[in-house]
Amino acid sequence: MARIVAAAILTACLFQGAALAKTVQTEAIRPPVEAPQAVPLTGGGQSLPESGSQPQDTGTAAADDPGKPQVLYNTDMLPKQVSRMHAQLKEAALAGSMERLRRVLESNELPPTLSFGEIGDPIEFLKSSSGDGEGFEILAILADILDAGFLHVDAGTPQEMYVWPYFSRYPLFNLTPDQKVELFRIVTAGDFAEMQDFGAWTFYRVGIGPDGTLHYFVAGD
Repeated sequence: MARIVAAAILTACLFQGAALAKTVQTEAIRPPVEAPQAVPLTGGGQSLPESGSQPQDTGTAAADDPGKPQVLYNTDMLPKQVSRMHAQLKEAALAGSMERLRRVLESNELPPTLSFGEIGDPIEFLKSSSGDGEGFEILAILADILDAGFLHVDAGTPQEMYVWPYFSRYPLFNLTPDQKVELFRIVTAGDFAEMQDFGAWTFYRVGIGPDGTLHYFVAGD
């Protein structure tokens, strides 16, 4: 009987040891990976913008010198009447039609200034002022001027005006390279040198009032 009990105890011990010898399966616990944060700009306190974001074009050229006037390029910003006159003048110029330009001038509220002296028929005067004698040179000058940047001057006063090109009311010294290229699309280097000596723009310019009235298309000073 004692042998049977001892055998039973020995068998139980062997089973218990085998159970303890089994491999225990474990699972590693990994901390969650955090998404990278936007890197702040040095000293700015702001995050870098997402890639692909672009600055919006305001149609203006900011002046480095706060004393210089703001140059505008976006004609969509013009009042409706000003935009209409600008478009009519440009269409007549690009069409090469002096008679079409005549209709624009005659539809004006008042005769625009074309010269600082007395003139007769405005179209005949412009033809006589054109190097080719037919007015095509004048029309080309008008088209180039209306393509240039412009200024909104004397806002809120009786003299309020939209003026092309902006060089007519802009300091002619220390122009940037891109401004010089724009300027030389309108005048020659010789003309520009004379203007710098004179101290002001003396070539053709266009002035349109906020009500769409063409006040002048004139050269000289």
